[in-house]
Amino acid sequence: MKVIKRDGRAVDYDRAKIELAIEKANNEVREEEKASKTEIKEMINYIESLNKKRMLVEDIQDIIEQKLMEIGRYELAKKYIVYRYTRALVRKANTTDETILGLIRNMSRELSDGDTNKNTTLASAQRDFIAGEVSRDLTQRLLLPEKIVKAHKKGILYFHDAGYFVQPIINSCLMNISDMLKNGTVINGIYIESPQNFLEACMMVTQIIATVASNQYGATAMHVKHLGNYLKKSYEICKDELENKPIPKELKEEIIQERVKTELQRGVKILEQQINTLMTAHGNAPEVTLILQIEEGKPYTKENAMIIEEILKQRYQGVKNEAGDESTPEFPKLVYVLDECNAMKGGRYDYLTKLAMQCSAKRMAPQYVSAKRMKEMGIEECQGEGHFSQGIVSINLPQIAMVAEGDETIFWKELDKRLELCFEALMCKHYTLLGTSSQISPIHWQQGAIARLEKGEKIDKLLYKGHSTISLGYIGIYEMTKLMKGVSQAEGEGHDFAIKVLQHLKDTVERWTKETNIAFTLYGTPAGTWEKQFTKMDKEQFGTVKEITDKGAYTNSFHIDTRENMQLFDKLTVESKFQAISTGGSNIYIETPKTEQELTAIIQFIYDKAQYATFLTQ
Repeated sequence: MKVIKRDGRAVDYDRAKIELAIEKANNEVREEEKASKTEIKEMINYIESLNKKRMLVEDIQDIIEQKLMEIGRYELAKKYIVYRYTRALVRKANTTDETILGLIRNMSRELSDGDTNKNTTLASAQRDFIAGEVSRDLTQRLLLPEKIVKAHKKGILYFHDAGYFVQPIINSCLMNISDMLKNGTVINGIYIESPQNFLEACMMVTQIIATVASNQYGATAMHVKHLGNYLKKSYEICKDELENKPIPKELKEEIIQERVKTELQRGVKILEQQINTLMTAHGNAPEVTLILQIEEGKPYTKENAMIIEEILKQRYQGVKNEAGDESTPEFPKLVYVLDECNAMKGGRYDYLTKLAMQCSAKRMAPQYVSAKRMKEMGIEECQGEGHFSQGIVSINLPQIAMVAEGDETIFWKELDKRLELCFEALMCKHYTLLGTSSQISPIHWQQGAIARLEKGEKIDKLLYKGHSTISLGYIGIYEMTKLMKGVSQAEGEGHDFAIKVLQHLKDTVERWTKETNIAFTLYGTPAGTWEKQFTKMDKEQFGTVKEITDKGAYTNSFHIDTRENMQLFDKLTVESKFQAISTGGSNIYIETPKTEQELTAIIQFIYDKAQYATFLTQ
C-alpha cells in the first residue's frame, strides 16, 4: 500500500509509524486509559484489511481516532488528536523545502515532464516554479477547504490553479487589441501611442503580449484582423511620399506595392521572432495564439488577407534553431477560421485555406475553427475581445465509474456529489478575484487588454454576466463508458450513456450560471499531466484494469481511444456530437492525411460539423 502524504508524495506504508504515534499519545494518559498492544495491533490490522492500493495519511489518522473512541479510550483519543494537531502546526511552519531543493537540483521529474514549454534547468524558469510550489503549499495547507484538498489528492478532481492561487490573477484572455492599437496603452508607466504604420503596430503588439502574458498564468490570444488598418496606413504613407514624384502612375503603384510587401514581411517576421525570443516573468516565451480570420464585407479585408497569407508562408518556412536548421516554432499558435469565403467550396479566399493546408501537413499548424458551427452553437458572443477565464477545475470521470462498478444509480449519485465539490472549488477561485483592484495588473484592467477601469476600481463587474467564464473540465469519457457499458462512446448503449453524462455536465454548469450570474462553461480539458496523475492514482487505488488503468494516461475529454481503430470520418462524426455539447471549448485531433483531396474533405467536414480541430503527424 502507498500512503499519500499531505504534500502529495506517495510513500510506502509502514505500520511501525502508526504504532509509534499511538504510543506517544499513550505516554500522555493514565494507565487505565492506555491502549494495549493487542488493541493497537487490531487497529492496524483493520487498516490493512481494507486492502487499499493507496490511502491518504489523513484517512489513516481518522480511522485511528474512530477506533479509539469505539473502544472507550476517550482521553487517549483526545491526546492523539492534540498530537496530530501539533504535528500539523510543525508541518505548517514549512513544507516546501524538499520540493524546492529538488527543483533547484533539477530532480523534479513531475515538473520537467509536465505540459509546459519551460526549461526547468533555467534559473528564470526555476524562479517561477519555486513561486508555484510556495503557492501550492499555501493553497493546500491554508487557503482551500480541506475537503477540496483531499479531493485533489485522491484524484477526484484536479484544481488547475493551485500554482497561482495565492494571487488574484486570471487564467487566460482574448485581448482587446483593437482598443489598445486605436487608443494607445501604457506599459511600465510609459505611454505608447497609436501606431502610424504596420511595422510600428507589430512592434507594439509584441510589447503588449509580453506584458499581458507576464501578469496572468494561462494563454493569450488576439485577432490579427485588427492589423489590416495599419497595413493600409503603410500603403497610404508610401503613396503620399511618391505623390509629386515624376514617375509614371503604373510604376508608382508597383513601387508602392513592393514597399508595402517588404514592410509586411518585416512586420510578420518581427511578430514571430519577438514572440519566440521574448521571455515573460514566468521564465518562458509568451503562450500566444493568433486568430486568422477573413470577414468579407468588413473594412480592410484585402489587407487582412495579405497579412494572413504572409503569416502562413513564414510558418510554412519555419524558423532556424540554434543549430541553423529549419524548425517549427511552438508559438505563436495559429488558429485559422473557416467561413463561407474560405471553406474549400469555391470561395474567394480558398487559396488561403490551401496554403493553410500545406502548412498543416508540414508544421501541424494552423488549428481550425468553424465560424458556421460557432454561430450555430451560440458561442461567438461569449468569446468577444476582452474576454477572460477566471479558472478551471476538472473532474475525473473514470474514477466515478470504478466506484460505481456498473451500477448506474450509484454512478449518478456519486457524479452529482463530486460535481458539487467541483462547484465549491471553482467558487474558491472566483472568490480570490472578487474585490481585486484594477491596479493589480494595469495592462489588463486599466490599459485596455480587458478593460479601461479607473485606478483603484474593483474588477468585480467583469466577473459576472458573461464578461468572463469559469470552467468545469472533464477527463476520460471513453474509459468511463467502457467501465459502465463495456463499449466505447462510439456505439449503441455506450454512445447514449456518454451523451447523457456530458449533457448532464452541461445542464449542471448552466444551473450554476443561473444561480450565481457567473458564466460557467463546460470545457473539454486538453492533454496534460493531470491525465497521467488521474490514471496513476486510480491504478494505485483500484489496481490494473484492462484498457483503463493499464496505460499511461486517460483519454482527454470526449476523445475515442486510438485502440478502437475507427475510420477517420466515423471518428470525427462521433466526436463532433460530443464537441457540440462541450461549448466551453474542446479540440478534435486528426492525423494529417497525405493527399490534398483528403485534406480538403476534412476541412469541409470541420466547417460543416466540427467546432475546433487540430492536425497531428501520422
